[in-house]
Amino acid sequence: MSLQFYKYHGAGNDFIIIDEMQKNNPDTLDNEVIAALCHRKFGIGADGLMLLRPHLENDFHMIYYNSNGMEGSMCGNGGRCLVAFAKHQGYIGYETRFMASDGIHKGIIWEDDGINSDVSISMQDVGGIKETDEGLFLDTGSPHLVRFVNNLEQVDVFLEGRKIRKLPVFAPRGTNVNFVELKQNTIHIRTFERGVENETLACGTGITAAAIAVHHKNLITKRDKYFVYAKGGELAVSFTTADNMYRNVMLQGPVVKVFKGEIKVPESIQL
Repeated sequence: MSLQFYKYHGAGNDFIIIDEMQKNNPDTLDNEVIAALCHRKFGIGADGLMLLRPHLENDFHMIYYNSNGMEGSMCGNGGRCLVAFAKHQGYIGYETRFMASDGIHKGIIWEDDGINSDVSISMQDVGGIKETDEGLFLDTGSPHLVRFVNNLEQVDVFLEGRKIRKLPVFAPRGTNVNFVELKQNTIHIRTFERGVENETLACGTGITAAAIAVHHKNLITKRDKYFVYAKGGELAVSFTTADNMYRNVMLQGPVVKVFKGEIKVPESIQL
């Protein structure tokens, strides 16, 4: 059976998107099939897969799966890509409100030419930042450890990230791991993502965590927007602070529609 899909990326963080607003696609997307579709050698290839579904009270419902086929927590770049996709499909205008795994988010499309977009989404309030032996731990919709390093390009993100990701202190969910370096008052980041189990070119919730961690430790001059540079591009984070909480958190950056395709859904998986 054939499956129609779309490929988008947000600063190199790439996703398969399936439109289920009309439910024209087959209900065959179990965890094994999703992992096969995301496989970079035997499938389409992606960091994750998202379903765009109807929601009774909001414009749509974002369902996100990691590339290992398991349903994941909030994905910031995924959310931004899905907002652009929903507009391209004609379901929303330039502003939207949608449901995700961690609650309701707002989205704003600042620019859009049908391929390239500039999209921001609201993130959840952040509090409860913890100092650990490994670095700062916080939850921005997904759990993140932020470790400040020197010589970011020399860090073995795969080996170090994999080691930290499943430490007992972060059990049972584990954590995403962000290595952050400050260069001339700017923030640079590399991220090991759980579920992908590897480094990704950008991670929206990780970039949000990095900006908040920098502010929390008062490492650079306070500003209205914090620009964070990942391997895949530049994103911006803004927020307000009150009562030890970060509120009105917004994540903004580029989204690109890569292509539309069709693939035969495999009946059996042998990876």
